[in-house]
Amino acid sequence: MAQHEDVTVEIGDDHVALVEMHRPPENYFDVELIRGLSDAFESLAADQRCRVILLASEGKHFCAGANFGSPRGLGGEDGDPTLALYREAVRLVAAPIPVVAVVQGAAIGGGLGVACAADFRVASPQARFAANFARLGFHHGFGLTATLPEIVGKQHALDLLYTGRRINGERAAEIGLVDLLVSPEQLRDAARGFASEIALSAPLAVRSIRATMRGHLADAVQQAVQREASEQARLRETTDFVEGIRATAERREPRFTGE
Repeated sequence: MAQHEDVTVEIGDDHVALVEMHRPPENYFDVELIRGLSDAFESLAADQRCRVILLASEGKHFCAGANFGSPRGLGGEDGDPTLALYREAVRLVAAPIPVVAVVQGAAIGGGLGVACAADFRVASPQARFAANFARLGFHHGFGLTATLPEIVGKQHALDLLYTGRRINGERAAEIGLVDLLVSPEQLRDAARGFASEIALSAPLAVRSIRATMRGHLADAVQQAVQREASEQARLRETTDFVEGIRATAERREPRFTGE
């Protein structure tokens, strides 16, 4: 068992490595948490025992994204923490071995971005997914510009991004966002079985196929996050963003003015 800050790694005899986030119940992220994940992914890529990564989280929800109400914010080193965060997002996508995400509860905002960095997503009908950025008066981030359309197609991506609508696991499976839908009590075992089946294939062949099919995504995400970060910085100064955050905290509909 290798230990990271709020991230644990355990490699099984089936060549599947469980990488788990430990910030329950919401698993809000900051730069350090995503760096812990990307460090784990890079270490596992160099470990011949690992052929597939199973990405999971402790608690009620997979990942609720960034906590805008936290005084610590995204954390990270000096400089722009958003750009530091997105550098780690690029590293996640660049991992050369397949990743299966186990999505319990909610994957919201940047948490959806984490889920979409994986090759596959396993969830239950009760899971919830939302790219809720526009409902916060904000631009989406975490490379969703590049990853989300690859998974669900451009029109479904536009629908999710424009409306910020929340969808359940069943709808997510209908549009291709979820690859395997199982009951909550079967979630971990089913996801492990899914990952183990991939691990039965020749590892060099799988890596080669992944590079052919997904090798372009790291560069695409790298380009996408430059605009995402720029637009997020611009919109963070608007009254609509202030209203969006306030409305979310007060659990009411936002009253946007376009200012």
